[in-house]
Amino acid sequence: MIFAVAADIPLWFSAPFALLLLLIATMPLTPARVKHLWEHYYPHVSVALGALVIAVYLLRVPGGGTTVAHTLHEYFSFIVLIGSLFVVAGGIHIKVKGESTPGVNVAFLAVGAVVANFIGTTGASMVLIRPWIRMNKVRISAFHVVFFIFIVSNIGGALTPIGDPPLFLGYLRGVPFFWLLEHVIAEWLFTLGLVLAAFYAFDWWSFHRMPRKLQREAAAEPETWRFDGATNVLFLGAIIGAVFLPDTFFLREAVMLGAAAASYRLTPRAVHEANAFSFAPIKEVAFLFVGIFATMMPALGYLAQHGGEFGFTAPLQYYFASGSLSAVLDNAPTYVNFLQLAQTTAAAANPAAFAGLEGAAAVRALLVEKPLYVVAVSLGSVFFGAMTYIGNGPNFMVKSIAQDAGVHCPSFFGYVFRFSLPVLLPILALGGWIFL
Repeated sequence: MIFAVAADIPLWFSAPFALLLLLIATMPLTPARVKHLWEHYYPHVSVALGALVIAVYLLRVPGGGTTVAHTLHEYFSFIVLIGSLFVVAGGIHIKVKGESTPGVNVAFLAVGAVVANFIGTTGASMVLIRPWIRMNKVRISAFHVVFFIFIVSNIGGALTPIGDPPLFLGYLRGVPFFWLLEHVIAEWLFTLGLVLAAFYAFDWWSFHRMPRKLQREAAAEPETWRFDGATNVLFLGAIIGAVFLPDTFFLREAVMLGAAAASYRLTPRAVHEANAFSFAPIKEVAFLFVGIFATMMPALGYLAQHGGEFGFTAPLQYYFASGSLSAVLDNAPTYVNFLQLAQTTAAAANPAAFAGLEGAAAVRALLVEKPLYVVAVSLGSVFFGAMTYIGNGPNFMVKSIAQDAGVHCPSFFGYVFRFSLPVLLPILALGGWIFL
């Protein structure tokens, strides 16, 4: 079968993407022998499914080569950013002495949410996940990892273009740097506050299940912190600064890789050993996401072609639609597609306001005509990235690092049905209903 145009992709062609998601979700729940086979062969499965879709695009879809090249470029940029931050953060060791109380934990997560807007959700996640595990070592539970992903790896980074990749794409397309900070701060504080309150309830219950002697010792022992690997802060700054370099000749990626290589070479072995640093987590993310990026091309193509048929006219519709897809697709291309859809909808309602405008000028017109559309797409893409392990790049890496540290993490379905749906989704829905 030869598709008429590159965008003319039938919905059934998303089957490899659905299969890969199903395998990621179910294989960890299978008997030990099957689970072991998956752990050994998941790179082969992911690459094979991605290669199948790429082959069809190259051989059967007119213009498919351009789509494949763009997707591979996005994947390369994604994995270089994620990998560089992973390596540099692995050279930063924050030594914590003492066991945290619920109040201290809430303060830590709140600070992590703010920091995410300066070094990105990926950077904040990589720097803070290890001390988070250490400071809760006596009673570390699955919910500690899940709420860290909710807050530091996703919700926190909704205020600036540095915070999360979708917002950086919006900045490149014409959304001013501080526009989101001015327009979403209230909903950000509301959502963050409710999620922190939910975490406090979980953590209070966990803390008070400890023997009273341990409770008194934890409450009485002061927290002491030691910071090793300070040189890597400079490399971290270089990676964040590279985000703003021109996207030509892979200059951006070259600076990031250079910073990562220098960090790995200059970091003392004792720091890496203290962090139990290994490349296993980034290897898992790299192999799984190359399949995800490749197999999701048909799903995004279908959205680009048929999105206008959905009839979205209310900000809340954009919020839930972009959010729903960001939970299972990479949220950066999802954001771009819905931003374009919002622009098309606004232009149809008021053609005069968009007459002759393209690119950044059209986006700025959208900010004037329908600012809540942009708020809805931005928050939907960022917030709902926390709904699953694959909604945002840092999620899966945090899970991998926690598992390597011996922490029990919920399965894909356990994450969704124990935490995302009953805890996070009602909070996100309430925030959307109040503010949008």
